[in-house]
Amino acid sequence: MTEKILLVDDEEGIRKVLAISLEDRGYEVFTAEDGKSALGIFKEHTPPIVLTDIKMPGMDGIELLKEIMSIGPDTEVIMITGHGDMELAVQSLKFQAADFITKPIHEDALEIALKRASERIAMRKQLRDYTENLERLVEEKTGQLVEAERLSAMGQTVSGLAHAIKNVAGALTGGSFVLEKGFELGDESYLRAGWEMVRSNVSRVKELSLDLLNFTKERKPDYRLCDPNAPLRDVFQLLDRDARKKDVLLALDLDESLPMAWFDPDSIHRCLMNLVTNAVDACLDLDCSAEAGRVNLRTVKMTGWAVQYEVVDNGCGMDDETKANVFNRFFSTKGSKGTGLGLMITQKIVREHGGTMEFNTEKGKGTRFVIRLPNRNMDSERGGV
Repeated sequence: MTEKILLVDDEEGIRKVLAISLEDRGYEVFTAEDGKSALGIFKEHTPPIVLTDIKMPGMDGIELLKEIMSIGPDTEVIMITGHGDMELAVQSLKFQAADFITKPIHEDALEIALKRASERIAMRKQLRDYTENLERLVEEKTGQLVEAERLSAMGQTVSGLAHAIKNVAGALTGGSFVLEKGFELGDESYLRAGWEMVRSNVSRVKELSLDLLNFTKERKPDYRLCDPNAPLRDVFQLLDRDARKKDVLLALDLDESLPMAWFDPDSIHRCLMNLVTNAVDACLDLDCSAEAGRVNLRTVKMTGWAVQYEVVDNGCGMDDETKANVFNRFFSTKGSKGTGLGLMITQKIVREHGGTMEFNTEKGKGTRFVIRLPNRNMDSERGGV
Protein backbone atom coordinates (compact mmCIF):
# COMPACT_ATOMS: atom_id res chain seq x y z
CA MET A 1 0.00 0.00 0.00
CA THR A 2 1.46 3.38 -1.09
CA GLU A 3 2.22 5.62 1.88
CA LYS A 4 0.66 9.08 1.80
CA ILE A 5 2.58 12.28 2.49
CA LEU A 6 1.44 15.90 2.67
CA LEU A 7 3.90 18.53 1.44
CA VAL A 8 3.26 22.14 2.53
CA ASP A 9 5.29 25.09 1.22
CA ASP A 10 4.31 28.54 -0.02
CA GLU A 11 6.98 28.43 -2.77
CA GLU A 12 5.64 26.68 -5.85
CA GLY A 13 9.09 25.73 -7.16
CA ILE A 14 10.03 23.93 -3.95
CA ARG A 15 6.66 22.13 -3.93
CA LYS A 16 7.14 20.84 -7.49
CA VAL A 17 10.73 19.66 -6.99
CA LEU A 18 10.05 18.01 -3.64
CA ALA A 19 6.84 16.41 -4.93
CA ILE A 20 8.75 14.76 -7.81
CA SER A 21 11.45 13.56 -5.40
CA LEU A 22 8.89 12.11 -2.99
CA GLU A 23 6.92 10.40 -5.78
CA ASP A 24 10.18 8.82 -7.00
CA ARG A 25 10.51 7.35 -3.48
CA GLY A 26 7.10 5.72 -3.85
CA TYR A 27 4.90 8.16 -1.87
CA GLU A 28 1.44 9.36 -2.83
CA VAL A 29 1.98 13.12 -2.52
CA PHE A 30 -0.58 15.79 -1.62
CA THR A 31 0.57 19.43 -1.82
CA ALA A 32 -0.65 22.65 -0.23
CA GLU A 33 0.55 26.25 -0.51
CA ASP A 34 -0.49 27.37 2.98
CA GLY A 35 -1.48 26.09 6.38
CA LYS A 36 -5.24 26.52 5.95
CA SER A 37 -5.51 24.46 2.75
CA ALA A 38 -3.03 21.93 4.19
CA LEU A 39 -5.31 21.44 7.18
CA GLY A 40 -8.28 20.71 4.90
CA ILE A 41 -6.27 18.13 2.90
CA PHE A 42 -5.04 16.51 6.13
CA LYS A 43 -8.57 16.13 7.50
CA GLU A 44 -9.72 14.52 4.23
CA HIS A 45 -6.81 12.14 3.53
CA THR A 46 -5.10 11.75 6.97
CA PRO A 47 -1.57 11.17 5.63
CA PRO A 48 0.75 9.64 8.26
CA ILE A 49 3.64 11.99 7.28
CA VAL A 50 3.52 15.77 6.85
CA LEU A 51 6.45 17.75 5.50
CA THR A 52 5.89 21.48 6.09
CA ASP A 53 7.78 24.75 5.92
CA ILE A 54 7.93 26.69 9.18
CA LYS A 55 7.57 30.22 7.78
CA MET A 56 4.44 30.71 5.69
CA PRO A 57 1.92 33.55 5.34
CA GLY A 58 -1.27 33.18 7.31
CA MET A 59 -1.13 29.99 9.34
CA ASP A 60 2.56 29.22 9.77
CA GLY A 61 4.18 25.81 10.22
CA ILE A 62 4.08 25.92 14.04
CA GLU A 63 0.33 26.63 14.09
CA LEU A 64 -0.26 23.94 11.47
CA LEU A 65 1.78 21.50 13.58
CA LYS A 66 -0.37 22.20 16.65
CA GLU A 67 -3.60 21.68 14.70
CA ILE A 68 -2.39 18.45 13.11
CA MET A 69 -1.22 17.01 16.46
CA SER A 70 -4.59 17.81 18.01
CA ILE A 71 -6.33 15.84 15.23
CA GLY A 72 -3.84 13.03 14.67
CA PRO A 73 -1.29 12.80 17.51
CA ASP A 74 0.49 9.86 15.83
CA THR A 75 1.28 11.91 12.70
CA GLU A 76 4.98 12.31 11.83
CA VAL A 77 5.46 16.03 11.12
CA ILE A 78 8.84 17.01 9.65
CA MET A 79 9.59 20.73 9.67
CA ILE A 80 11.47 22.54 6.87
CA THR A 81 13.46 25.53 8.08
CA GLY A 82 16.03 28.02 6.88
CA HIS A 83 19.39 28.37 8.59
CA GLY A 84 18.21 31.53 10.30
CA ASP A 85 15.13 29.81 11.79
CA MET A 86 16.83 27.29 14.08
CA GLU A 87 15.12 28.72 17.13
CA LEU A 88 11.70 28.05 15.53
CA ALA A 89 12.84 24.56 14.57
CA VAL A 90 13.78 23.77 18.17
CA GLN A 91 10.48 25.26 19.33
CA SER A 92 8.60 22.95 16.92
CA LEU A 93 10.13 19.93 18.67
CA LYS A 94 8.47 21.07 21.88
CA PHE A 95 5.15 20.83 20.06
CA GLN A 96 5.85 17.20 19.07
CA ALA A 97 7.39 17.69 15.64
CA ALA A 98 9.13 14.45 14.68
CA ASP A 99 12.19 16.04 13.05
CA PHE A 100 13.39 19.07 11.03
CA ILE A 101 15.56 19.57 7.94
CA THR A 102 17.13 22.77 6.68
CA LYS A 103 16.99 24.55 3.34
CA PRO A 104 18.42 23.93 0.85
CA ILE A 105 17.16 20.38 1.29
CA HIS A 106 19.77 17.69 0.74
CA GLU A 107 18.60 14.32 -0.55
CA ASP A 108 20.45 12.43 2.16
CA ALA A 109 18.95 14.55 4.97
CA LEU A 110 15.45 14.08 3.53
CA GLU A 111 16.03 10.35 3.13
CA ILE A 112 17.13 9.99 6.75
CA ALA A 113 14.19 12.04 8.09
CA LEU A 114 11.65 10.05 6.06
CA LYS A 115 13.26 6.75 7.07
CA ARG A 116 13.04 7.67 10.78
CA ALA A 117 9.41 8.69 10.34
CA SER A 118 8.53 5.43 8.56
CA GLU A 119 10.31 3.38 11.22
CA ARG A 120 8.37 5.12 14.01
CA ILE A 121 5.09 4.57 12.14
CA ALA A 122 5.94 0.88 11.67
CA MET A 123 6.93 0.55 15.32
CA ARG A 124 3.66 2.10 16.51
CA LYS A 125 1.67 -0.20 14.25
CA GLN A 126 3.61 -3.20 15.50
CA LEU A 127 3.02 -2.15 19.10
CA ARG A 128 -0.68 -1.57 18.42
CA ASP A 129 -1.01 -4.98 16.75
CA TYR A 130 0.88 -6.59 19.61
CA THR A 131 -1.37 -4.90 22.17
CA GLU A 132 -4.53 -5.95 20.32
CA ASN A 133 -3.23 -9.51 20.00
CA LEU A 134 -2.33 -9.48 23.68
CA GLU A 135 -5.81 -8.28 24.61
CA ARG A 136 -7.35 -11.03 22.48
CA LEU A 137 -5.00 -13.57 24.04
CA VAL A 138 -5.88 -12.39 27.54
CA GLU A 139 -9.59 -12.53 26.69
CA GLU A 140 -9.18 -15.99 25.21
CA LYS A 141 -7.16 -17.31 28.14
CA THR A 142 -9.56 -15.71 30.61
CA GLY A 143 -12.43 -17.48 28.87
CA GLN A 144 -10.51 -20.75 29.05
CA LEU A 145 -9.82 -20.25 32.75
CA VAL A 146 -13.47 -19.44 33.44
CA GLU A 147 -14.51 -22.54 31.51
CA ALA A 148 -11.94 -24.65 33.34
CA GLU A 149 -13.17 -23.31 36.69
CA ARG A 150 -16.76 -23.96 35.64
CA LEU A 151 -15.94 -27.52 34.64
CA SER A 152 -13.92 -27.99 37.82
CA ALA A 153 -16.80 -26.69 39.93
CA MET A 154 -19.19 -28.91 37.98
CA GLY A 155 -16.90 -31.88 38.56
CA GLN A 156 -16.74 -31.15 42.28
CA THR A 157 -20.51 -30.77 42.41
CA VAL A 158 -21.13 -34.01 40.52
CA SER A 159 -18.56 -35.81 42.67
CA GLY A 160 -20.07 -34.52 45.89
CA LEU A 161 -23.60 -35.26 44.70
CA ALA A 162 -22.60 -38.77 43.66
CA HIS A 163 -21.07 -39.32 47.11
CA ALA A 164 -24.23 -38.06 48.85
CA ILE A 165 -26.49 -40.23 46.66
CA LYS A 166 -24.18 -43.21 47.23
CA ASN A 167 -24.55 -42.80 51.00
CA VAL A 168 -28.34 -42.63 50.77
CA ALA A 169 -28.47 -45.55 48.33
CA GLY A 170 -26.28 -47.61 50.65
CA ALA A 171 -28.54 -46.86 53.59
CA LEU A 172 -31.65 -47.72 51.54
CA THR A 173 -30.03 -51.00 50.50
CA GLY A 174 -29.33 -51.77 54.14
CA GLY A 175 -32.91 -51.00 55.10
CA SER A 176 -34.22 -53.17 52.26
CA PHE A 177 -32.02 -56.04 53.41
CA VAL A 178 -33.36 -55.79 56.98
CA LEU A 179 -36.93 -55.67 55.64
CA GLU A 180 -36.33 -58.78 53.51
CA LYS A 181 -34.94 -60.59 56.53
CA GLY A 182 -37.99 -59.57 58.52
CA PHE A 183 -40.31 -60.98 55.86
CA GLU A 184 -38.18 -64.09 55.52
CA LEU A 185 -38.06 -64.78 59.25
CA GLY A 186 -41.49 -63.38 60.05
CA ASP A 187 -39.79 -61.18 62.64
CA GLU A 188 -41.71 -57.99 63.42
CA SER A 189 -38.71 -56.32 65.06
CA TYR A 190 -36.72 -56.71 61.83
CA LEU A 191 -39.64 -55.31 59.85
CA ARG A 192 -39.94 -52.26 62.10
CA ALA A 193 -36.17 -51.61 62.04
CA GLY A 194 -35.98 -52.03 58.26
CA TRP A 195 -38.98 -49.81 57.66
CA GLU A 196 -37.54 -47.09 59.89
CA MET A 197 -34.26 -47.22 57.92
CA VAL A 198 -36.11 -46.94 54.60
CA ARG A 199 -38.44 -44.19 55.86
CA SER A 200 -35.64 -42.00 57.22
CA ASN A 201 -33.57 -42.32 54.05
CA VAL A 202 -36.53 -41.54 51.80
CA SER A 203 -36.79 -38.36 53.86
CA ARG A 204 -33.07 -37.74 53.22
CA VAL A 205 -33.65 -38.10 49.46
CA LYS A 206 -36.40 -35.49 49.67
CA GLU A 207 -34.18 -33.12 51.65
CA LEU A 208 -31.29 -33.61 49.22
CA SER A 209 -33.59 -32.84 46.26
CA LEU A 210 -34.90 -29.68 47.92
CA ASP A 211 -31.38 -28.57 48.80
CA LEU A 212 -30.20 -29.08 45.23
CA LEU A 213 -33.15 -27.11 43.87
CA ASN A 214 -32.45 -24.28 46.31
CA PHE A 215 -28.76 -24.35 45.45
CA THR A 216 -29.13 -24.22 41.66
CA LYS A 217 -32.11 -21.87 41.43
CA GLU A 218 -31.81 -18.13 41.92
CA ARG A 219 -35.05 -17.11 43.56
CA LYS A 220 -36.58 -14.04 45.09
CA PRO A 221 -37.92 -14.63 48.62
CA ASP A 222 -41.68 -14.89 48.96
CA TYR A 223 -41.98 -11.93 51.29
CA ARG A 224 -44.84 -11.90 53.75
CA LEU A 225 -45.57 -9.81 56.83
CA CYS A 226 -44.84 -12.26 59.64
CA ASP A 227 -44.03 -12.62 63.30
CA PRO A 228 -40.21 -12.99 63.44
CA ASN A 229 -40.56 -15.34 66.42
CA ALA A 230 -42.81 -17.79 64.57
CA PRO A 231 -40.14 -19.72 62.56
CA LEU A 232 -37.93 -20.32 65.60
CA ARG A 233 -40.89 -21.24 67.76
CA ASP A 234 -42.00 -23.80 65.15
CA VAL A 235 -38.49 -25.27 64.91
CA PHE A 236 -38.34 -25.61 68.69
CA GLN A 237 -41.69 -27.42 68.80
CA LEU A 238 -40.66 -29.78 65.97
CA LEU A 239 -37.24 -30.71 67.35
CA ASP A 240 -37.61 -30.46 71.12
CA ARG A 241 -38.99 -33.97 71.68
CA ASP A 242 -36.41 -35.65 69.46
CA ALA A 243 -33.60 -33.64 71.09
CA ARG A 244 -34.71 -34.74 74.57
CA LYS A 245 -34.57 -38.38 73.44
CA LYS A 246 -30.91 -37.69 72.60
CA ASP A 247 -30.35 -36.06 76.01
CA VAL A 248 -29.98 -32.60 74.46
CA LEU A 249 -31.92 -29.74 76.04
CA LEU A 250 -33.40 -27.08 73.77
CA ALA A 251 -33.98 -23.72 75.47
CA LEU A 252 -36.19 -21.13 73.77
CA ASP A 253 -35.84 -17.40 74.53
CA LEU A 254 -38.03 -15.19 72.33
CA ASP A 255 -38.19 -11.40 72.34
CA GLU A 256 -41.96 -10.89 72.26
CA SER A 257 -41.54 -7.15 71.68
CA LEU A 258 -40.33 -7.70 68.12
CA PRO A 259 -42.66 -6.05 65.57
CA MET A 260 -43.97 -7.82 62.49
CA ALA A 261 -41.43 -8.01 59.64
CA TRP A 262 -41.28 -8.81 55.92
CA PHE A 263 -39.48 -12.09 55.10
CA ASP A 264 -40.06 -15.51 53.55
CA PRO A 265 -41.18 -17.60 56.56
CA ASP A 266 -40.76 -20.99 54.86
CA SER A 267 -37.18 -20.25 53.77
CA ILE A 268 -36.17 -18.85 57.16
CA HIS A 269 -37.80 -21.83 58.85
CA ARG A 270 -35.58 -24.11 56.74
CA CYS A 271 -32.49 -22.09 57.69
CA LEU A 272 -33.24 -22.36 61.39
CA MET A 273 -34.03 -26.08 61.08
CA ASN A 274 -30.58 -26.61 59.54
CA LEU A 275 -28.83 -24.66 62.30
CA VAL A 276 -30.68 -26.28 65.19
CA THR A 277 -30.33 -29.80 63.75
CA ASN A 278 -26.59 -29.24 63.34
CA ALA A 279 -26.36 -27.88 66.90
CA VAL A 280 -28.10 -30.94 68.32
CA ASP A 281 -25.79 -33.24 66.34
CA ALA A 282 -22.76 -31.29 67.62
CA CYS A 283 -23.86 -32.08 71.18
CA LEU A 284 -23.91 -35.79 70.35
CA ASP A 285 -20.28 -35.88 69.20
CA LEU A 286 -18.29 -38.44 71.18
CA ASP A 287 -15.46 -35.95 71.67
CA CYS A 288 -17.78 -33.42 73.25
CA SER A 289 -16.62 -32.57 76.77
CA ALA A 290 -19.96 -31.14 77.90
CA GLU A 291 -21.76 -33.19 80.54
CA ALA A 292 -25.15 -32.42 79.07
CA GLY A 293 -25.92 -31.13 75.60
CA ARG A 294 -27.69 -27.79 75.46
CA VAL A 295 -28.84 -25.62 72.56
CA ASN A 296 -30.14 -22.10 73.19
CA LEU A 297 -32.51 -20.60 70.62
CA ARG A 298 -32.99 -16.83 70.79
CA THR A 299 -34.52 -13.92 68.95
CA VAL A 300 -33.00 -10.52 69.70
CA LYS A 301 -33.97 -6.97 68.74
CA MET A 302 -31.02 -5.24 67.03
CA THR A 303 -30.88 -1.61 65.92
CA GLY A 304 -31.13 -1.40 62.13
CA TRP A 305 -32.33 -5.00 61.73
CA ALA A 306 -35.75 -6.65 61.77
CA VAL A 307 -34.56 -9.58 63.87
CA GLN A 308 -31.43 -11.41 65.00
CA TYR A 309 -31.67 -15.20 65.37
CA GLU A 310 -29.11 -16.98 67.55
CA VAL A 311 -28.46 -20.71 67.79
CA VAL A 312 -25.86 -21.48 70.46
CA ASP A 313 -24.70 -24.94 71.47
CA ASN A 314 -22.19 -26.29 73.98
CA GLY A 315 -21.19 -29.14 71.67
CA CYS A 316 -17.90 -30.19 70.15
CA GLY A 317 -17.12 -26.93 68.33
CA MET A 318 -15.05 -26.81 65.14
CA ASP A 319 -11.37 -27.08 64.34
CA ASP A 320 -9.67 -24.73 61.87
CA GLU A 321 -10.16 -27.06 58.88
CA THR A 322 -13.89 -27.39 59.53
CA LYS A 323 -14.26 -23.62 60.02
CA ALA A 324 -12.58 -22.99 56.67
CA ASN A 325 -14.85 -25.42 54.79
CA VAL A 326 -18.14 -25.06 56.62
CA PHE A 327 -19.89 -23.26 53.72
CA ASN A 328 -18.31 -25.34 50.93
CA ARG A 329 -20.35 -27.64 48.71
CA PHE A 330 -20.88 -31.16 50.04
CA PHE A 331 -18.55 -30.64 53.01
CA SER A 332 -20.04 -32.38 56.01
CA THR A 333 -18.84 -33.41 59.44
CA LYS A 334 -21.67 -35.97 59.71
CA GLY A 335 -20.04 -38.62 57.56
CA SER A 336 -22.51 -40.68 55.55
CA LYS A 337 -25.47 -39.02 57.31
CA GLY A 338 -24.85 -35.53 55.88
CA THR A 339 -25.14 -34.08 52.38
CA GLY A 340 -22.92 -31.07 52.98
CA LEU A 341 -25.51 -28.69 51.49
CA GLY A 342 -27.37 -27.47 54.58
CA LEU A 343 -25.20 -24.56 55.69
CA MET A 344 -24.45 -23.51 52.15
CA ILE A 345 -28.18 -23.34 51.35
CA THR A 346 -28.80 -21.50 54.62
CA GLN A 347 -26.20 -18.89 53.72
CA LYS A 348 -27.67 -18.53 50.22
CA ILE A 349 -31.21 -17.97 51.55
CA VAL A 350 -30.02 -15.37 54.06
CA ARG A 351 -28.14 -13.50 51.33
CA GLU A 352 -31.23 -13.58 49.09
CA HIS A 353 -33.00 -11.77 51.93
CA GLY A 354 -30.22 -9.18 52.06
CA GLY A 355 -29.28 -10.44 55.51
CA THR A 356 -26.06 -11.60 57.14
CA MET A 357 -24.92 -14.86 58.63
CA GLU A 358 -21.90 -15.36 60.85
CA PHE A 359 -20.57 -17.80 63.40
CA ASN A 360 -17.90 -18.20 66.04
CA THR A 361 -16.73 -21.47 67.48
CA GLU A 362 -14.14 -23.01 69.75
CA LYS A 363 -13.08 -26.61 69.64
CA GLY A 364 -14.56 -28.52 72.61
CA LYS A 365 -16.63 -25.55 73.82
CA GLY A 366 -19.38 -25.05 71.28
CA THR A 367 -20.60 -22.89 68.41
CA ARG A 368 -22.78 -19.79 68.00
CA PHE A 369 -24.55 -19.03 64.72
CA VAL A 370 -26.21 -15.66 64.11
CA ILE A 371 -28.63 -14.69 61.34
CA ARG A 372 -29.75 -11.09 60.88
CA LEU A 373 -32.62 -10.08 58.59
CA PRO A 374 -32.98 -6.46 57.41
CA ASN A 375 -35.90 -4.16 57.96
CA ARG A 376 -38.04 -3.94 54.83
CA ASN A 377 -40.73 -1.49 53.86
CA MET A 378 -42.53 -3.41 51.14
CA ASP A 379 -44.86 -0.47 50.35
CA SER A 380 -41.88 1.73 49.36
CA GLU A 381 -40.28 -1.11 47.40
CA ARG A 382 -43.49 -1.50 45.39
CA GLY A 383 -43.55 2.24 44.70
CA GLY A 384 -46.34 2.92 47.19
CA VAL A 385 -48.74 0.42 45.64
